[in-house]
Amino acid sequence: MMAGSIKLKANLKGDTTEVKMLIEHPMEPGTRKDEAGQLIPAHYIQEVTCELNGKVVARTRWGPSVSKNPYWAFKFKGGQKGDKVKVTWVDNKGETDSAEAEIQ
Repeated sequence: MMAGSIKLKANLKGDTTEVKMLIEHPMEPGTRKDEAGQLIPAHYIQEVTCELNGKVVARTRWGPSVSKNPYWAFKFKGGQKGDKVKVTWVDNKGETDSAEAEIQ
């Protein structure tokens, strides 16, 4: 687990909740070489899930082409101020992290 890897905000604008997150992760594609010429092993996020009060509202699958420390923002309808938004990611090494934010 990579504790504290997610910075998360959720804001209500009218009837739409906007979620913004920045995830600290190396996102290594497995095709780059280190200074000694050896391949750096692949290490990237494969899936990110966002839940509103325990119900999935967004899920995305990522791969090795996503940049280091990815930023993701999206909007959905149905949230209320005070509701809990939870984001969880899982990478190709089985590592995971999650964060929660209250809709403001």
